[in-house]
Amino acid sequence: MATTNPNQTATASTHVLEFDLGDNRYCVDIGYIAEIVNTDELTPIPNTPPHIEGVMDLRGETTKIVNLRKIFDDQTDREELGDRIVVFKRRRDSSERIGWLADEVHQVRELQTDLVDTSVEGSQIAGIVRRDDRFVLWIDPTAVRV
Repeated sequence: MATTNPNQTATASTHVLEFDLGDNRYCVDIGYIAEIVNTDELTPIPNTPPHIEGVMDLRGETTKIVNLRKIFDDQTDREELGDRIVVFKRRRDSSERIGWLADEVHQVRELQTDLVDTSVEGSQIAGIVRRDDRFVLWIDPTAVRV
């Protein structure tokens, strides 16, 4: 029979998907992610903000595709669009979906929430996580205005 130490505190954690966008690495809670797909043909929509790359047909649904580099004002030298799309639910329990272009999608990792630095200034960034020799920016997808 296992015993527990009453003085030991449980560490809260969540799982996040990490992805690259330009020179930066980002992560987002997997509770928001519906799926990851390859970039297909996008249909541009006239008179939309510059961060809207267009729409695509995703299993019979029209899905708006957003370029986060433009939202985050990423000054990368890369001109080409990412070849992966992370499809999100707009809210955790919502059926409305939106796609974010990503340059590269990495693995799902466990994140100890007490190790997140939340002292950052930025309405769309929930915190910063130190991973090995780099920082990972944790995005709150409900705060990203598209």
